[in-house]
Amino acid sequence: MAVLVTGGAGYIGSHMVLALVDAGHEEVVVLDDLSTGYDWVLPPEVRLVVGDVADQALVTETILRHQIDTVAHFAAKIVVPESVADPLGYYLANTVKTRALMETAVRTNVRHFIFSSTAAVYGEPEIVPVPETLTPNPINPYGRSKLMSEWMLADAAAAHGFTYGVLRYFNVAGADPRGRSGQSMPAATHLIKVATQAALGQRTHLEVFGTDYPTRDGSCLRDYIQVSDLAAAHLTVLDYLRGGGDSLTVNCGYGRGYSVLEVVEVVKRISGRDFEVRLSPRRPGDPAQIIAGADRIRNELGWTPKYDDLDVIVAQALAWEDTLAKRNRR
Repeated sequence: MAVLVTGGAGYIGSHMVLALVDAGHEEVVVLDDLSTGYDWVLPPEVRLVVGDVADQALVTETILRHQIDTVAHFAAKIVVPESVADPLGYYLANTVKTRALMETAVRTNVRHFIFSSTAAVYGEPEIVPVPETLTPNPINPYGRSKLMSEWMLADAAAAHGFTYGVLRYFNVAGADPRGRSGQSMPAATHLIKVATQAALGQRTHLEVFGTDYPTRDGSCLRDYIQVSDLAAAHLTVLDYLRGGGDSLTVNCGYGRGYSVLEVVEVVKRISGRDFEVRLSPRRPGDPAQIIAGADRIRNELGWTPKYDDLDVIVAQALAWEDTLAKRNRR
């Protein structure tokens, strides 16, 4: 049995690849167009196919050649403000292309489909922490594009008999503890990535968008999950599906929120460096707070995180920025 990881040269996808290889899975194949991913993060034993998930001929040939039984789909656009400015681009990348991938998976008899979704499907939740039973109500095109894909996946599975796992991520951060991969895009918008770059002098300042939210310090509250813990959650879902489990949807987070300003202070403390913080107006599409109710994956699937510590996550992010700087100097 083999796993096809789309977007496997990107941030979260590459950590899934590392987790699969570390766990001794027979064959791991990556499909990535390398628009935001990097081939150098992949282990040498992993086969890389460069291409688009909507290229149905290429995907068909890849699935059949490698006898893929599971698709783990990470390829997507993920920036909320960008989705507000370019909604059609997000519906193309996250919905239309995902539909093409699903159709190819059905035609080639793929048995399991693991889908990278997002807490953005919940919008401004009325219940915090957010349970999976809460009716989704996304407030931006990014969340809507992902929710549409969830609906398509459920309908296709009911019609064609495969099983799926939907993992709704909260805020992903940190890096591989062994230093093999991390958030590598220089222009990434993740808060911890941007803050560590500011701490290391790679950015002139950090902007905090919104200080008038109804939260304890006026900045947004987010649940930060370490990326290797998130990859382990995917492996847990994969084992569950291959063991005969029914399709399911799970939240992936720690159930605890930190404000933007609190994260900034942790980065300053762990790095030992001060940097300029500019307070700016709210960005469109940002909810005030979103924190995971993640009991289902813990209690029903036995997922146990290893890196539930913001200090550890920030230290990993700083170490990865140092690794990138050394790589870029070579």
